[in-house]
Amino acid sequence: MRSDVIHTLLVANRGEIACRIFRTCRDLGITTVAVYSDADADALHVREADLAVRLPGAAPAETYLRGDLVVAAALAAGADAVHPGYGFLSEDAAFAAVVQDAGLVWVGPPVKAIELMASKTRAKELMAGAGVPLLAPVDPATAGEGDLPLLLKAASGGGGRGMRIVHELDALPDELLAAAAEAASAFGDGEVFAEPYVERGRHVEVQVMADAHDTVWALGTRDCSLQRRHQKVIEEAPAPGLDETLRTRLHEAAVAAARAVDYRGAGTVEFLVSADGRPYFLEMNTRLQVEHPVTEAVFGLDLVALQLRVAEGEPLPAPEPPQPSGHAVEARLYAEDPARDWQPQTGALHALEVPDAPGLRLDTGYTGGDTIGVHYDPMLAKVIAHAPTRAEAVRLLARALERARIHGPVTNRELLVRSLRHPDFAAARLDTGFYDRHLAALTATGAGDPATAALAAALASAVRNTTAPGGPAPIRFGAWRNVPSGPQCRRFRSEPDGTEHEVAYRTGRTGAPEPYDAPGVRILAAAPDRVTLEVGGVSRHFAISTHGDRIHVETADAAYTFTALPRFTDPATHTAPGSLLAPMPGTVVRLAEGLTAGAAVTAGQPLIWLEAMKMEHRILAPAAGTLTALHAAPGHQVEVGALLAVVQEDPAATPVPFSVPEETA
Repeated sequence: MRSDVIHTLLVANRGEIACRIFRTCRDLGITTVAVYSDADADALHVREADLAVRLPGAAPAETYLRGDLVVAAALAAGADAVHPGYGFLSEDAAFAAVVQDAGLVWVGPPVKAIELMASKTRAKELMAGAGVPLLAPVDPATAGEGDLPLLLKAASGGGGRGMRIVHELDALPDELLAAAAEAASAFGDGEVFAEPYVERGRHVEVQVMADAHDTVWALGTRDCSLQRRHQKVIEEAPAPGLDETLRTRLHEAAVAAARAVDYRGAGTVEFLVSADGRPYFLEMNTRLQVEHPVTEAVFGLDLVALQLRVAEGEPLPAPEPPQPSGHAVEARLYAEDPARDWQPQTGALHALEVPDAPGLRLDTGYTGGDTIGVHYDPMLAKVIAHAPTRAEAVRLLARALERARIHGPVTNRELLVRSLRHPDFAAARLDTGFYDRHLAALTATGAGDPATAALAAALASAVRNTTAPGGPAPIRFGAWRNVPSGPQCRRFRSEPDGTEHEVAYRTGRTGAPEPYDAPGVRILAAAPDRVTLEVGGVSRHFAISTHGDRIHVETADAAYTFTALPRFTDPATHTAPGSLLAPMPGTVVRLAEGLTAGAAVTAGQPLIWLEAMKMEHRILAPAAGTLTALHAAPGHQVEVGALLAVVQEDPAATPVPFSVPEETA
């Protein structure tokens, strides 16, 4: 028996990617080991693993970023290999070396390859020698107006941390300092470099897979241009609209990059493609990518299985990769509110169900009943669709998201559906500025019918209140009319836009509810969890789920979330004008220099920095005025809605939003 055959694998990660790797391990007969923080004690990846080892603490720095604890966990569980997933320690050369020094198989590229690609500045120098096309670097010290706009990037790490776009020369010094500080905080390396910012550029990447027997596969292209805060939202393979000459050039450049560092395993070479079709090397990610499922779908491969095969020293199955087939699109489902500066959301996830149909795949680290906490990335799941053509794959994915049952915190589900159906996306007019141009329209109040959905919720509630458990079947209605009684009113607030709806129903002679003052609406059937209404001559079904005061209503083409409101507003819920409230649970990380009660503030001035779910928020002064109260202090843990400070504003001042997010990891 080979000494490097993997029998027991520890995944040095959490959530969706850990569950994804465990799935392949089960197929291959490999025992799985999870590691988990205290915050993840009941997480799905822990429940799915054969063995699990606790990493005491909750913050990533105490747990998933502690390479020594992870290796100790692997040895304690009897693992013979470690897979890093993505994020955390996946591109940490020192961690890879420690894993190997402990006698464990490292399911990743050689330590030297990680080191060479870890610094974007060094990687660019290496790629220049390999003939890979590059953007010319810009020295910030000598940059002039002709060099604008500039893109500042952290030399280490990724995920948008330490990244800034500079449009004005006067802003460059401050942006350099801010980028360097964030890079140092996120990656322990404050090195930042500058290069031209290519407007209307596309983010196109090539998946590579290499073995120790001189075989390197270029597994097609992926387009990842739809991004928010420099993080990908929708990805697809192959990248649409590229001519064969450009595709060939990208494949050849990716293979050259991999060979330049004697690469092994799965990696991704990322490029920026300008509007006129010129490619420029961005970076090489020496790990599995979040968006790897679209490549798997198109090529009919299991990239994790290939990673394990290569780690065991085996060659790739053939000198050339299989032929691609069809088109695949992936959407990242985040617990966040795109209409409110992409604020991450937390709380109980009551349901997460995506239709099961041919061509659909769900990769997730959550199930209904789990809790979304504040410590980690807000991605809930990835939904992937594969079909013979791009149009079919896009249609399948949009419909699957539309029909999904997602009950709990606000998500970006509606944004994803609208993005997939946007004319620019349908026509493959893609670039990284998509959301800069279209976000307002994509997050505007929809064209659905929330008022009728609220009526259905009220009718279901009325039935529930009059039906005992195990009681009668759903009430069905004919064409006859009941003798009317006095109307009952219910108030609901649509989430997340805050629109209020007041609906009325009355109780008929049989005791069953029916709509009141709703022309063109007739009730056909009602149960606590399902209502059928005839609206304008068309029968429509409404599925209703209630969790406390939150009510989720789903129809064939829309989903609504309401909060049931009391009949009268409670005056105690009002806050004083100028109150700055925490937009989410998190930690106060710092205050503005010299900030104390009584200080004068200007409109838009950053006052408080709050960190939650790998994102930093600046709480801004809503207008010029005086800080009359300050309740926040560095290190304080705060809940959503907590009063942080109060600004008594100058009546002539112009209000501004009081929470603006920084880049996310």
